[in-house]
Amino acid sequence: MLVHDDVIAAYRDFAAYAAGDSPCFEEWALGVVDDDEVLAWLGTLPAMKRQPNLVFAAARWHGAPAPGPYAGLRSVLLGQEAAVRSTVMTRATQTNEVGRLAALTPVLGLVEGQLALIEVGASAGLCLFPDRYDYDWPPLGGLRGSGGPVLRADATGALPVPAGHPVVAWRGGVDLNPLDVADPDAMAWLENLVWPEQDERRERLRAAVGVAAQDPPAVVRGDLFDHLPDLLEEAAAHGTPVVMHSAVIAYLEEPGRRRFHELMTGLVEAGRCRWISNEGRRVLPGVTGDLEVPSGRFVTALDGRPVALSHGHGHAVDWLDRSSVLSVGTGTLS
Repeated sequence: MLVHDDVIAAYRDFAAYAAGDSPCFEEWALGVVDDDEVLAWLGTLPAMKRQPNLVFAAARWHGAPAPGPYAGLRSVLLGQEAAVRSTVMTRATQTNEVGRLAALTPVLGLVEGQLALIEVGASAGLCLFPDRYDYDWPPLGGLRGSGGPVLRADATGALPVPAGHPVVAWRGGVDLNPLDVADPDAMAWLENLVWPEQDERRERLRAAVGVAAQDPPAVVRGDLFDHLPDLLEEAAAHGTPVVMHSAVIAYLEEPGRRRFHELMTGLVEAGRCRWISNEGRRVLPGVTGDLEVPSGRFVTALDGRPVALSHGHGHAVDWLDRSSVLSVGTGTLS
């Protein structure tokens, strides 16, 4: 979902995305579409602040019962407008879903040598620890030996099940608003962002916070375009720099997305880094190309070439036939 779409289209798209994963959010999103008063209120928010995940989380923060009927959401949005608006304006959707590592780790396995990870939009940095988790990719196999929690993604296609965990020699990131894993309020907000019915995701988040708290990553506060050059220079001293991101670039305006794609393409072509992207189907058109992507799937790519279609929260990964994507995207695969 692109956060700059027309509000009605965005909420319809979100309802389709939530279908099967959160009946509550699906009902809420469809309710908004047919509610002129709520749509008018949303229209008073800046475009970047109208996104369903953020609005629904803010309403839940102020007491909207979830799971619960649309009437509860509506009551909070219109009855506590000032409080909800304040939360919407001061918070962000930084879900930092560690389950996505189940889709990203097989791609990391295609990069040779020890890795120096740089996460763009790192939030609390929870996704910077692919080496601290075990994995299941039924029915194709799994990976054990880290001693950490197990992440699972149902797999199809010729998924390259890694023979071992990635060797991470250095990890860091950049975010406009880094979250401290030791800050109870920040972690409570992260839990609030987890969809209502998804207790397993909530437990996984708590486990991920525990993993990161043992070795808190260095996440720089600021704009990715300002800080990425210095981070790449620092990372290169430790291993192969890998710039990675998931559900982040949609938060850039359209010119920023184009600029980011051009930046990463140039860095890859210059041999400065590898690039793993995991974004919605319309976010990086230069990567997606004419690849057909079902609703609810992200395009997971290495160096600008799609290698898989992944569930937005990492529940599934559909590996692509390499020959079918040779004309899509830019960059090279080794």
